[in-house]
Amino acid sequence: MYAKKVEYYGPVYKSHKADGEKVRVSFDHVGQGLAFKHGDKLQGFALAGADGKFEWADATIEGNEVVLSSAKIAKPMSVRYAWASQHQWANFFNKDGLPALPFRTDVPK
Repeated sequence: MYAKKVEYYGPVYKSHKADGEKVRVSFDHVGQGLAFKHGDKLQGFALAGADGKFEWADATIEGNEVVLSSAKIAKPMSVRYAWASQHQWANFFNKDGLPALPFRTDVPK
């Protein structure tokens, strides 16, 4: 009973890798797996290229990663999740029901 492993955080940013027109984002605290709630698609992610201008990203869950792309960003470099005060509904969770923590990969100027 006491040795049961219980997840205590939602997904926490671990790393990201640009792969052509897409970015793959890895997380710690995936628990039983990654999921989204409150909508018909994963939302709240934004991408930027070398110019640092962020655009909303299309996001899909593939295993324990989120794959991001945007028709407006040819070579994405930076990622933000639930970062702006005026953002789309951020609905990224783990299957344990815990919400992902906001994060950014760009360096503030």
